[in-house]
Amino acid sequence: MSEGRFFESAEGAAIRCTLCPHQCSIPAGGRGACGVRENRDGALALPYYGYITAIARDPIEKKPLRRFRPGTSILSLGFAGCNLRCPFCQNWRISQINGTAAPGRFLRPEEAIALARADRQIAYTYSEPLIHAEYLIDCMKLARKQGIANVLVTNGCISERAAAEILPLTDAANIDLKCFSEETYAKILGGNLQTVLNFIRMAHEAGVHVEITTLVIPGLNDSDEELDQCAAFIAGLASKNSWSFAPKAKLRGVSALAETPWHLSAYHPDYRWDAPPTDPAALMRAAERARKTLPYVYTGNIGP
Repeated sequence: MSEGRFFESAEGAAIRCTLCPHQCSIPAGGRGACGVRENRDGALALPYYGYITAIARDPIEKKPLRRFRPGTSILSLGFAGCNLRCPFCQNWRISQINGTAAPGRFLRPEEAIALARADRQIAYTYSEPLIHAEYLIDCMKLARKQGIANVLVTNGCISERAAAEILPLTDAANIDLKCFSEETYAKILGGNLQTVLNFIRMAHEAGVHVEITTLVIPGLNDSDEELDQCAAFIAGLASKNSWSFAPKAKLRGVSALAETPWHLSAYHPDYRWDAPPTDPAALMRAAERARKTLPYVYTGNIGP
């Protein structure tokens, strides 16, 4: 059991977790919305500190990252819990733990980094890693000392204070931009669009190699108008932030003037969402439309 850092006292015996936009007021003995941050005797306890639900060696392209060290392998660590409630979650068995985590084991930061030495890079992925911010920071600091690249695969729903500590330790990130609707984020996903956009901007400003993924879901976020808004936001990042890559480019292993890739991924029915799967032809058309604005647009989850 480790103690969390991102919290403050609240009314009575409650504490307020300050890690993400939920700002959960957690009563004594309770847990926040993510299921992994607990009020124990007026302090923020981390019962899942170092709890790993999956360990795998993946192609870097599976993260997905297409323009960061292509052709290499990466050690991937999966976690438990999530601070979103996406009803179409493809990894819901480990993300939506509801008080009972998926099978796994505890791994100390030094053990995790030792496993990554062969690949010289480690991904924090599968479920939402940022809700385990304290563990990530401990691992990332060790990795940085040993010349091992840190890769985040995340929904980007985190406070600026925590992001300011994690992003300088991050070499590359794939960040979900699930839609471009405040209402969808709030009412369906349990998140906050502006928080995600701010996190993406902060990652660029920190010199992180960023790629963005959108799961394209029929009837939810697949309109030309909404996808065009996503593309316009991403294009704006590329043009405004190309300068910020230059000072740290040699640490990242990518071009100093790299533009932000966008991954359009096909959805299939899962968890609590039963809309028909994304039509591969429609996804390809969306990608072609996006390529009028962005130079690097990729499709995924549509087979060979």
